Amino acid sequence: MTSIPKSPPAVLVVEDEPLIRMEAVDMIEDAGFSTYSAKSADAAITILESHDDIGILFTDVDMPGSMDGLKLAAYVQGRWPAVGIIVASGIVNANDRNLPEGVAFFPKPYPTSRIIEALGDIAARQPE
Repeated sequence: MTSIPKSPPAVLVVEDEPLIRMEAVDMIEDAGFSTYSAKSADAAITILESHDDIGILFTDVDMPGSMDGLKLAAYVQGRWPAVGIIVASGIVNANDRNLPEGVAFFPKPYPTSRIIEALGDIAARQPE
């Protein structure tokens, strides 16, 4: 298991379902990360524009708004290349996804331990 740095980057959780979003935020905060949350890609971009401590994006795929989680991942990777990205979906499977290179994918329901490990791996690769 990867250890989480003393000052891990903040994680932006993007999920349109409020209960799932709250559970994800709790899981990530319990692992030692600070979080921001958004219910759409549009809201996520606004948050990213105003908070430079975000180092990881954790997003669902199927969301309302101008873009889904896959398009959000590609946009964030292009505009904020240092931000690590994890995508989760209960609808899209590993064979159907069109993910940017280097983006981690987890089908829902995802095991908490694997998400925490992926967050730790991304945090360990980022400059402090």
